[in-house]
Parts: sequence; structure tokens; C-alpha cells
Amino acid sequence: MNDHPRLLFYCQHSLGMGHLIRSLALAKAFSCDFQVIFLNGGRVPEGIPFPENIERIDLPPLGMDDQASLVSLSHLPLEAARWRRRAQILKIFADYRPDVLFIELFPFGRKKFAFELLPLLKRARNVNPAPIVVCGLRDILVTHRRDQQRHDDRARWLVDRYFDAVLVHSDPAFIGLKDSFRPRKPMNKPVFYTGFVVPQKPPIRSPESNAYAGHLVVSAGGGMVGANLLQCAIEAYSIIRTQKNLPMTLITGPFLPENTRQLLERFSKALPDIQLLPSVPDLTAVLHSAAASISQCGYNTAMDVLRTGTPALFVPFDQGRENEQSRRARLLSRRGLAMCLPESQLTPRSLAAAALRLPNFRPQPHHLALNGAETAADIIRHLLENARIGARHATMA
Repeated sequence: MNDHPRLLFYCQHSLGMGHLIRSLALAKAFSCDFQVIFLNGGRVPEGIPFPENIERIDLPPLGMDDQASLVSLSHLPLEAARWRRRAQILKIFADYRPDVLFIELFPFGRKKFAFELLPLLKRARNVNPAPIVVCGLRDILVTHRRDQQRHDDRARWLVDRYFDAVLVHSDPAFIGLKDSFRPRKPMNKPVFYTGFVVPQKPPIRSPESNAYAGHLVVSAGGGMVGANLLQCAIEAYSIIRTQKNLPMTLITGPFLPENTRQLLERFSKALPDIQLLPSVPDLTAVLHSAAASISQCGYNTAMDVLRTGTPALFVPFDQGRENEQSRRARLLSRRGLAMCLPESQLTPRSLAAAALRLPNFRPQPHHLALNGAETAADIIRHLLENARIGARHATMA
């Protein structure tokens, strides 16, 4: 029987795989000191390994469509899925009585999931002893909402009311929370910087990964919003191959719509030295071997590039109110860590021109902290220890 304190981890990935991959790295680090119960709220593509020593509980999966509307990803109608999830989450909380409640992003994001998270937070504040409640954030938040000031003010209010601490999975030397979060009143709860979260494992070196030596690797994260980049890359390859022998591998992502995948396959079949793959076991191993990388600029892909030092071109996803990737790509470019091509300037010709320069690009060395998962575990352990000491002193007083 596991006698470690219990940590209930809420993870809702909606658009791609970034939150899931980062959350699994955190959960694995937490499991050294905690019994981790992992609430998984989104669909999980095949081949994503979960740490063996965490307890995974799948909620009826929800996601977002291309109009940013909440959709059910199971046989349940949306409203039925919402009701079932809320009841299931509250029952799990009551059954496990966690010592720590860890929630990714909310209330800084995931507003559409307030229907289940606010009841959970209220319940957590009304039990005795109450768990430590912690929010985990990526480096950069979305700042293009129509009601941005109201959103930031409400997030600040919710943190002060229901949370004990905020953990920012970034290096403050790169960017701080204040750069994308500006409430009119400052938060009263502490903010800790953990460093960037990357899976702490050596890349899988194999004959398969060595097969990408000398390749231009184009990747699109989960693939749900990668169609524009992938199609443009195939068209750009017609230009690239006339000037340079640079085989191309496209990693489309498991969530690329099937009709888009079929279209890309038809386009690519007419070209030699180009292949499409839905996914690879370990992108870092592929990038270690690759001549260069072209990708969007999600959190995890950016970390893969930094870990491998591969010459990289970022074409950040920048549609609707999603400006997080653009800000990250610009910061990396200014530091000389990668090249950047704004999506508004993306054409087959502009992409081909950048790709031909890419193998000669030499990224600058970085000094960013990449031990965010382990640091986050240390911070939470100390928060819990301090809370228990405070509770003992209050009892003795």
C-alpha cells in the first residue's frame, strides 16, 4: 500500500497534446513523493505512455472544435458528459481525500471547464483538513481575449479565493507571468517559477531514429491545427529539391483530420524523398539526427528544439486569439536560438527560402532551466510540509 500523501492531478488537454505531455512529465516527478491520481479529461492518442506508478482515471473526454466550442469526444451528448464528469470528479475527491489538488491552467485558462472545476474548488475549501491547492501554468498565456482585463481580474480573484500557490513552468530569465497576465490588483498568493518542464529521459536512440539523419523534419504537434504548415511544406519541397538534396519527413500528429491526411498523402506521392508519418516514439531522438526542424512553436516542441540544439525554423500557430506560440517564437528568435517565420508570411516560396538557409543556421547556446518537473515536485512537497507544521502549531495554541 502506498503511504505517500495523495495528490489529485487534473489535466484537460483540448486542442493538442501539449498539456498532456507536460502533465505526464509532472505527474511522473510527483510520483516520487506522492500517490498520484491523474484525472485525464481529453482523448489520448495511441502510443502515449503513462507512468506506471500513477493511477489514471479517464473522464468522459471533452475537447474543442475549430470554433473554440466545447464538444463531446465520446458517445455521450455534451450536456450528459458535463454532468457525468462533474459528478465523477466530486466523487473521486471524496473517495481519495487528497492532500494536494493540482490543476493545470485554470483559472488562467480553461474557462469552459469552470462547470466542473468551481464545484471541485469549493468542495476542497470546505473539507477539514483542506488540501493544498496549486495551479500549474505554462510560460505564456493567451492575451488576445475580447474581455482580457475582465478575464485577468477574475482569474486573480479565483486564485486568491481558492488556491494556495501558482507554479509557472518557465524560467523568469526568459519570460515572467506579468508579461502575459495583468490584473488590476496584484495576487496575494505566492508565485513560484519551476523552470521549463521536459520529460527527464534520454532520447530513444534506434536505427529508426538514425534513419532521419540529414532530413528536414517538419512536425505539427498534435496535428489538429497543423494542416496549413504541412501542406505548405509539401509545396515548398518542390522548390527545395531543385536546389538542395534535403529529404523531408513530415510528422503530421495523431489528431490531423483524416481528410487532410489523405490530401497530403496524394500530394506527397508525386515527390521523391518525402515521407509522411502520423507520429514518432520520441521526437527528440529524431531531431538529434535531423539536419533541421520546421515546426509550429508549442511548448513541448520548443523544448525539444532547445534540448537537441537542432537548427530550427518556427512557424507559430497564430489564428483567432491564439498568440502564445507567436510570442514564444519571437523570444527564441531574438535570443538566436531559432529562426522564425510568422504564419501571416507563410507561403511555399517563403518557406522554401527559409528552409534552404536553415541547415547553415547555428543556434546560440541557451542557459534556461529545464528541470521544471523536479523543481515543481520539491515546491509542492515543501508547501505541504509547511501547511502541516502550521496546522500542528494551530492545534497546540
